[in-house]
Amino acid sequence: MRNIEPFSDAVLKCDLPEYRLCRGDIVKLVDHHIAPDGTEGYSIEVFNAVGDTIAVTTVPVSSLEALRKDEVLCARPLAR
Repeated sequence: MRNIEPFSDAVLKCDLPEYRLCRGDIVKLVDHHIAPDGTEGYSIEVFNAVGDTIAVTTVPVSSLEALRKDEVLCARPLAR
């Protein structure tokens, strides 16, 4: 995934069970960073359907993909 501007949206490519997030959930990119070992990643913030923050964490670039024009947004209950 190319370096996307902060505060853009992206899609999770994997589940994050510790935050009850699933592949396909939309996240907000807060900051791009490079770890001391050279791994690129993003700080992300995740919101529920009404705009409340439900998670803030960091993920490697490989865990994200850009939104596509052929995708449709949907809502799901927060995984348990």
